[in-house]
Amino acid sequence: MNIFRFTRRVLAWSIACTMPLAVHAAPMGFKDSWMSMGDFGPNWREVYANYAITSRDAFGVADTYMRSDDKQSTLDLTDVTYTHLLHRWNMRDAQANLWFVGGLGVARTHDDTNRMSDTRTMASPGIQFDYETTRVYLATMARMYRGREIDHDYGSVRAGFSFYETDYDETQPWFIVEARRMHELSDKTEITPMLRLVNKNYFIEAGVNNSRQARFNFMYIF
Repeated sequence: MNIFRFTRRVLAWSIACTMPLAVHAAPMGFKDSWMSMGDFGPNWREVYANYAITSRDAFGVADTYMRSDDKQSTLDLTDVTYTHLLHRWNMRDAQANLWFVGGLGVARTHDDTNRMSDTRTMASPGIQFDYETTRVYLATMARMYRGREIDHDYGSVRAGFSFYETDYDETQPWFIVEARRMHELSDKTEITPMLRLVNKNYFIEAGVNNSRQARFNFMYIF
């Protein structure tokens, strides 16, 4: 590795240590940035955007659609969100973060079996932990979706690796596997292997889960 390439990598890592590695794992960007993110599948769709008012705090809005495995029950939640960095560990070749992610909004539910629809207030507090190097990525999230007679607690675990190292301004391919589960709406764990392409201010990822359903996700920071 020549000295110019080495210097560029050192500079890139120095920049990464001064702000979240948001393109890979974080639920918010750096101060004064906007983040938009989407997660799309047949039983779960989420779109949200937030604005980082500090390097540790962001406010935003989100719309989340959930559907049961039998396609009889649906929930559509629109809420205001708050994200806070609880703690960050900067290591020599890695970074780890602990986040609070929460929302408060209105949920619209529908049950085809009983032909019933309702609207109610819903809160969604949660915790996320992530760990990342330039080659390894781990993340886990636990989040409650609670309203009157609603208990859709959610849990997910992600792990992955990059195929090779790149410079900060180059696109890097990753292989990611996610396992997630939602209480009451599903009686099984969804497992999805995905290919992720990461650049300095965005990522896209796509895969097919163990129910043969397509998934597509994206994130963009600006």
